[in-house]
Formats: sequence, structure tokens, C-alpha cells
Amino acid sequence: MKQQDDLYDVVVIGGGPAGLTAGLYLARARYRVLILEKEEYGGQITITNEVVNYPGIARIDGRTLTETMRQQAEDFGAEFMAADATGIDVHGDIKTVHTNRGDLKTFGILVATGANPRKIGFQGEAEYAGRGISYCATCDGEFFNGMEVVVVGGGFSAAEESVFLTKYASKVTILVRGSDFTCDASVSNEAKNDPNIEIHYNTEMKSVSAGEGGLVSAVFHNRKTGEDTEWKPSKGKNFGVFVFAGYVPQTDILKGVIDLDDHGYVITHDYLETSAAGVYAAGDLREKNLRQVVTAVSDGAVAGVELERYAKDLSEKTGLVPPRPTSSNYEKREAEQAKKAANSGTSPAPAAASDVAGAAGGQASGPVKTSGFFDDAIRKQLDVVFGRMSQPLVLELSLDKTKLSQELKGFIDELVGLSDGKLSAVVVPEPSEGEEDAEGRAKFDVKAVMPMARPCVRLCKVGEDGKPQPTGLAFHGVPSGHEFNSFVLGLYNAAGPGQSVDNDTQQRIEKLDADGGTTDVMVLVSLTCTMCPTTVLSSQRIAADNPNVKAEAYDISHFPELQSQYGAMSVPCIVVNKTDASGKTTQKIEFGKKTVPQMLDLIDEA
Repeated sequence: MKQQDDLYDVVVIGGGPAGLTAGLYLARARYRVLILEKEEYGGQITITNEVVNYPGIARIDGRTLTETMRQQAEDFGAEFMAADATGIDVHGDIKTVHTNRGDLKTFGILVATGANPRKIGFQGEAEYAGRGISYCATCDGEFFNGMEVVVVGGGFSAAEESVFLTKYASKVTILVRGSDFTCDASVSNEAKNDPNIEIHYNTEMKSVSAGEGGLVSAVFHNRKTGEDTEWKPSKGKNFGVFVFAGYVPQTDILKGVIDLDDHGYVITHDYLETSAAGVYAAGDLREKNLRQVVTAVSDGAVAGVELERYAKDLSEKTGLVPPRPTSSNYEKREAEQAKKAANSGTSPAPAAASDVAGAAGGQASGPVKTSGFFDDAIRKQLDVVFGRMSQPLVLELSLDKTKLSQELKGFIDELVGLSDGKLSAVVVPEPSEGEEDAEGRAKFDVKAVMPMARPCVRLCKVGEDGKPQPTGLAFHGVPSGHEFNSFVLGLYNAAGPGQSVDNDTQQRIEKLDADGGTTDVMVLVSLTCTMCPTTVLSSQRIAADNPNVKAEAYDISHFPELQSQYGAMSVPCIVVNKTDASGKTTQKIEFGKKTVPQMLDLIDEA
């Protein structure tokens, strides 16, 4: 047998629950597995506010559940790559996965790319997306606090998210296309029995119209009578629409390669093998009657075990062996247990089962000690980041007299204290001019290209003169919640060496505004949004490497003036302001999660 270093046993395309589970099983069995994900690990479940039907876990949010899956797979030795799969070559014993970061050689392939929310196509849907029409209750529900909302859909998501939206909305109206919901009665009954929810059966959304402040009316179409009815909210003049009409399978790279059904879902045979030998499919992109996180995990386990067998057979057939994981956290723990047992003269304790243990995010070693903003687990992660930073940073604080400013200062002071000298903080003197309201909140010009909204923390390098030099990265508000990770990675990217990107992307970053222009990117976010951190991180990753680019994030809940200025009823809201060498400025507003390449595309279009 000959070891081939550029060969994998299995390449998994997609980092959702199905792909992560397969990666866990394969890595635990000591196979070399690489998990590709073009956006963020976890898939659609990360936008779920609460998971209550995962066996063995009473209640957990989707992001925490899948982050634990990812960590488990990594602990067993699974490898990860942020890349976009652009095609697959399934002919021969050794297959190829083509990506935007190069080609990957492998024995087996698992496709677990999942599905994205389906757009219905009613009049006004595309025009008002992000300005009254949304596809994520967790991300955008708070923008409709006290307003009425209309939910379009009759499945599991529509029923479940309608109940969630009653936390914010004064009333929820559901449009169900059929004569009843298509999900289990246990889920739909909760919506049916909620006094703040009204349900219209056999009804579709035909159109929406906007006026001052947002959406003002809609037209409902009754599929039985053929009648169209104009609808307006009974309280207030504006309302929101949330669309939960199923999903579209992400199978474009598979067309003409493996068999798909008429709707684009992958057709699988026994043990989830597709029409191409050695290519398996798992999760929501597969033809099946139930698409839930528990079925995705089941698919991943089944496909992972089958790919173990397939990779073993191909290795014996070709005489080639990919390099195996030899220094995973799992193996280190096993070695430590064996060493302790040898020293004590006792048998080593069996390894703990890892299927979904610790999915609540804690560790079995006991309760987490908490002090201030950061618990022990977060402090350990911060130690790793600070240890890798190649140069110190100064965090420049602009504050007003609000409690939020006090909170930001406490947050940053504690972070600085944990940094072992890698961070320092300085408070910028408040300008003598400028107005403040009765609560001490500083007012700002929302029409400015990049508003100076306080409180704010700016990331600065230390110049040769010892003075702070802004990097172009900043956060307005307190970077906690889902934005904490993007803020910490922003520190790492600003200080260097930063997160790696492929050569093409790096060249695109460096070429931005090479003609003497500048780009200012504002990202309006919510700390409850699971899609915002990717967008913030993408914009700030670009700004960290290009001095002509600024990327600043704003917690929109504290700056409603910006929400009003840009008509943002969905996050992330991205405002790109480009100024060319002659001083001419153009602006582009976009909504939705963006990777680094997608953010570069958006900047190029502005």
C-alpha cells in the first residue's frame, strides 16, 4: 500500500447536520475526511431560534446544536475547508471535486448541500425583500414589534415560526394554500389555538403594496372561490410578510452528473447511494418525505458508515492510502488516559459516547465558572486567538452618557484584561459640539456616508509614532450575542496573520480602489441574527487587507434612525458607499448573508 498525501477517503460537500454527522463518523473510524462549506457550518438549522424535538435534548437553539456537531467532528480529526464546490467528476476510482480553491482528489463523495428557502413569486416579493418581506423569523421578527404580520405557508416552518412571531407581532395572519396544514397536528395545533393567530385556508398571497413606512396593503386570492380580497392591518398602517413556502434543493452542480427527480431533489437508492458509484447524498437535498434536523443527522450517519466501506474497498483495489488522522483531540485524550492508567496500574476508562453528548454547549467536567462578560470556555478560546495575533491592537472607544456606553466600556475593559497585553483601550474625548438627548444619547447625521454613531469601538494598529492608526474596522453598540465571534475574528484579521483566503480572492481584495477611490461598507445587524456575523466578517476581512476600505457594523436595535434611513426591515442590511478618484459617490443597498467573494461582487457592482 502506498500513502498518497493529496488524496482523501471522502470529501463531504456541505457543512450542515448531515455533512457534519458523516464527517464525525468517518473521522472517528480513522478515515481522512474533508468537509467543504461555502458559507457557514450548520446549514439552515442555524436560523432556528429553538429546537425542541431533537431526541435527548429538551431545548436548544440551532446554532449551538450544530456548533457542537462541528466541534465533535473536528475533535475526531475531520478536516474543514471554506470553499465553494463548482462541480464533480465521478468517473474512475479516484473522483474529483472542483472548488474555487482548487481540485480535490477522493475515493468517495457525500453531497449534503441542503436546500434554501423558496421564493413564491407574488407581485412585490422581490421588490420589497428586506423592506417588509422576510424569510427568517429569528433574524427579523424584532423589526415588527407591535405590528401585524402575514405568514405565507402551511408546513412545519410556517406553523412553528408563526407562534414564535407572536412574541413581537400584535397579530399574525397565516395564509395556507390547502385546506389544512401539512405538518403534524402537534405543531399546527399550537398555531390554531393561539388567540393572536388568524388562519386563512385555501388562500394565496397575490401581491403586496408599499407606501409611507413600508408595506401598507396586500391582496389575498381564494383558491376555491377565485375571489381576490384586499387586506390591510387592523392596527397601524404598516405590516410585514414572512414567507415559509418550503425549500429549493441546492443541486445545480449535480445536474447531468447523477439522477435527480422532477423537482431537482437527488434520487438515492439503498443506503443513500446515488446513481453514480461512490457518490452518496444526505439531508434536505434528498428525495424524502420528512426534512428535519433529526432525519439529516440520520442520513449523515448512514451515508458515513457506507462511505467507510466504499473507501476501504477502493483503497484495497488501488493500493493507495490517504494519510490518516494521527493527532486529533480524541487521540490525545485516549493517549492521556492510557498514560494515566499505566502510571496508576488500572485499566483506562472507556471513552465517553460522542453521538450528541454536550450538545447544550457545556462540558462534562462540571459547571462553567462565570465572571463578568466571559465564561471559562470563552476565555480559553480567546487565549488561542490572542496567542496567534502577530501585533497588538488599540481599541478606540467613542462613548456618550448612556448605559449602553457603560456596558461597552465594561465589555472592552474585561476583554483587554484577558488579552495578555495584546489589546489596550483608549477613550476618545467626546466632541465639544453635538447634541445629546435627555438620556445622554449622542445624536448623529444619518445622511452622512458613514455616520458617527456612539457608542463605538474602532480597531486600531499602533503606528510608528505610538499613536492609534484606524484599520477601518468598527462596531457601533456592544459586539455581543452572535456578533461576538465576528468581532473576535475581526481582531485577529486586523492584527494578523488573519484568516486565509484563496489567491484569487486575495488579489481581488488588494485591487479594490486601486485607482484612488474609497469604499465604505455599513452592515446593519441584529445580535439575534445568525446570518449577520458572516456578512460582518466578510466585509471586515476585506477592510483588514485594504486600507481603502472601511467596514463598520451597527446594532440596529440601538440606532433606529439608520433603520428608517435605509428602510431596513431585515438584516443584515448592507449599505455600500463608493467614492471614485474624482470625488463622485454612489450607493448600493443589499440584504442577506454574504461571503467574502459575494461581498466583493457587491462592492464591484456599487
